[in-house]
Amino acid sequence: MANFNKNLLTTSVGVGLATGFYGISFGALSSAAGLDLWQTMALSLLMFSGGSQFAFVAIAAGGSPALAAAITSAWLLGIRNGFYSVRMVPILKVFGAKKLAAAMLTIDESMAVGTAQELEEDQRRGFWWTGMAVYVFWNAATFVGALVGQSLGSPEQWGLDAAAAAAFVGLIWPRLRERQALIVAAIALGVATFVSPYVPAGMPVLLAGGVAVLFGVFNWFGVRGRDEVAAVETATGESRP
Repeated sequence: MANFNKNLLTTSVGVGLATGFYGISFGALSSAAGLDLWQTMALSLLMFSGGSQFAFVAIAAGGSPALAAAITSAWLLGIRNGFYSVRMVPILKVFGAKKLAAAMLTIDESMAVGTAQELEEDQRRGFWWTGMAVYVFWNAATFVGALVGQSLGSPEQWGLDAAAAAAFVGLIWPRLRERQALIVAAIALGVATFVSPYVPAGMPVLLAGGVAVLFGVFNWFGVRGRDEVAAVETATGESRP
């Protein structure tokens, strides 16, 4: 393959492996919450949205009365993936069954790796490779976690509670060199931290995302006019007349 991007494949597999390991934590916590192996695997194979899965098992552990709250929280955390699809649809250009597969793989990691690439072809590869890598490793790790159950002890003891967050921070870190991205990240972090004690699970993520949408719509602190051209030249190493 003439245009095969080995570095991109390495990145995709690395992100998939790092994020996938976090599935051990989910499998163990799901088992501790009372779900059996097949129920745990069904959540990972069909829902495939880490934050939503954790929210579901954490609240569902309270029994049948908490089931509605568990479903609502999982849904709220999964809404962000719908916003990701708006960005990815014109890039992926897929239809039929392949569109359903793309919807399943539209997650934080596939979106981050895909959109970080300059060439549209690499954006598609980054999305698919990362999405598939995370799906495979996540479900394999979930299976292991569900099998061993509580014998793992506390997920925090192994650092599994921070694996996914650390992987995602690593993905967005290069973008924080831009003034607008840095300001958005700081304000979004502040909003999410402030509202967390007062709103249902899932809402801090949506409110923090709203900060990014607001800045994007009005392009606050973003580059404009000649500054935008200069930024493009800096990023590509090309000059324009």
